[in-house]
Amino acid sequence: MAGLIGIGLSGVLSHQTALNTTGNNITNANTPGYSRQEVMFETQTGQRTGAGTIGSGVTISNIRRLADEYLSQQLREDNTLYGEQETLNSELSRLDNLLGGETTGLSNALNNFFASLQNAAEDPTSLPQRQLVLSEAQQIVNRFQALNEEFIQQRESVKTQMQQGVADANSLLKSIAELNQAISESPGVAQGLMPNELLDQRDEKLKELAGLISIKVSKTEGSQVNVSLSNGLALVVGNNAATLGTTKSDEDPSRLDFTLTNGGRTLNINEQVTGGKLGGLYYFDNQALKPAFDELGRIAIALSDTMNHQHEIGMDLEGDLGGLFFSDINSLEAQRSRVIPNANNQLPQNGQLAVEITDSAKLGGGSYTIQFSGDGRSFEVTDNLTGESLSQGRLPDPVQSEISLPGFNIRVEGGTFNAGDKYLIQPTRSAAENIGLEVSREEDLAFASPIRAAAGDQNIGTGEIDQGTMLNVRNPFTNSLLPGFQSAGELANGPLTVTFASGGPTGLTFTVTDAGGTAIGAANQPYTAGQANELFTDDPAAGAAYQGFQFRVTGEPAPGDTFSIDYNSNGVSDNRNAELLAALGTANTMNNGTQNFTEGYAGLVEDIGVKTRQSQLDMDASKTLLEQSTAQRESVSGVNLDEEAGKLIQYQAAYNASAQVMSVAQDLFDTLLGTFR
Repeated sequence: MAGLIGIGLSGVLSHQTALNTTGNNITNANTPGYSRQEVMFETQTGQRTGAGTIGSGVTISNIRRLADEYLSQQLREDNTLYGEQETLNSELSRLDNLLGGETTGLSNALNNFFASLQNAAEDPTSLPQRQLVLSEAQQIVNRFQALNEEFIQQRESVKTQMQQGVADANSLLKSIAELNQAISESPGVAQGLMPNELLDQRDEKLKELAGLISIKVSKTEGSQVNVSLSNGLALVVGNNAATLGTTKSDEDPSRLDFTLTNGGRTLNINEQVTGGKLGGLYYFDNQALKPAFDELGRIAIALSDTMNHQHEIGMDLEGDLGGLFFSDINSLEAQRSRVIPNANNQLPQNGQLAVEITDSAKLGGGSYTIQFSGDGRSFEVTDNLTGESLSQGRLPDPVQSEISLPGFNIRVEGGTFNAGDKYLIQPTRSAAENIGLEVSREEDLAFASPIRAAAGDQNIGTGEIDQGTMLNVRNPFTNSLLPGFQSAGELANGPLTVTFASGGPTGLTFTVTDAGGTAIGAANQPYTAGQANELFTDDPAAGAAYQGFQFRVTGEPAPGDTFSIDYNSNGVSDNRNAELLAALGTANTMNNGTQNFTEGYAGLVEDIGVKTRQSQLDMDASKTLLEQSTAQRESVSGVNLDEEAGKLIQYQAAYNASAQVMSVAQDLFDTLLGTFR
């Protein structure tokens, strides 16, 4: 009887455990990361008798956790990809909406500004029209500065998210290390009896960590796991966790670098931070936000440079030469602000560099690094985006020199440079922030041309002279005013006289003389009828022959005919320079003469738009993959309530039957006792 009671009791106890396990599955059906558990029944060792082996009941050998390591790894990888693409898409969408918005973008401001110039050219004496030009110009300045400020705010937001992401990752790393220790110290681990709840918690922490950064997970002794970055740098080894961190970038103080501290050693791990939220943030900052800063600045420089030059060679309403329209792109402060020394440069750290914009049409939107080697005088300039070497050489002794690159020069002003010293070169990065409007009065707008020509009263030929083209009022090499424009309100060496005479291979020559009768350029230059004959050289290197303007004569002048060239005094109704200023709106003055300002900005908007659309597609694809891997895991580890309900009925019936076995054994025992009464 005792054997029958024991068999029934084993069934009761075992199925009670099964009922408890099933109930636990049901109540944890919605618990994140929970893996379904299953009771493993095993027959107890039977009793051998002369009649054979008699069973002794059932026992629970193990409560198995239904989990597939391959599916768990796949889930982590898909979560890494989705975390990266979701973050990247969120940041790109914000940037795309900013640049492409009608009220927040730059396109409308550019169109309105050049439209106001065109309207003013129709009535150059109208003060209200001039005031509108100033108002629209200020709107452009405001738009550049507002966009730049939005970029800065998004950059700071990215930095904050990077710091928070690192803090979250460190918390997870610590929890994984602690769970490693708890799992290895759990009773029965050596016999294969696993602490299922701790394993679930660790897998869930690993999944969350994978959503922040790409990781590799490998099993080790004591059912622990080691966690590392994709390149093998350890994050968790046993119960020891490394510490992720952020620090101000040595190269660019406005940015953050990722660090990893382990065993008292701190490493820069920027290149190893891939995937997950942190990887998405780092990619966005380097591949989208930095280029957007540079490209917006490039447009600001091109606009300022071309407008300033055209405005300087005009004449205002009071007869003076036009000055700067926008801020000087090559002020000493601006030039030096384009260079940032690396924080790790060796002492004395007194090397002085500056960047001068030489040709805004050739200027690219990018950043560069100049690094010194050897004795500190050998240098190499590389493109930070492509890694391409752009220039190599040696500095002279003394070091004062210029390194010429497309659109700009790096000017070495002095100081000491050591092997390994680096400097970040940002020709356009801060231009949108620093742009400003220099013209404050309507009368100061230079809508007229400062020169004009007239035919002599006694001319008898058919020769005609145009009204001239202004090239410059300053010497491009020294930036000083050309001799003819050194006196306000007059042509200092004028009026110039063009005189025609017979002779030469074509039968006619001309000579240009200044007010003192001195020839400008060669005397008796040949004149060719039937084409436009230029009177002056366009080469600034020609010395005194370069006047900063050009006139052309057509037709057939007669010997003795003259033309005079002088300052455009009282030319208040002249709109020639206003038309040229307005024409800059559609002129291809950027990207080596292939883009205008609107197209340049449209290129920036399009680039970010393409990146945004691609990130949306990538995010949708990664979301689908994550949903698939989640469903696959759930098919193995998830709780099916219908299945568990069926098991509940099955185990309940077995429990009741086992109890009935015990009841029968009791009845038999009572019957046996009754025979002896």
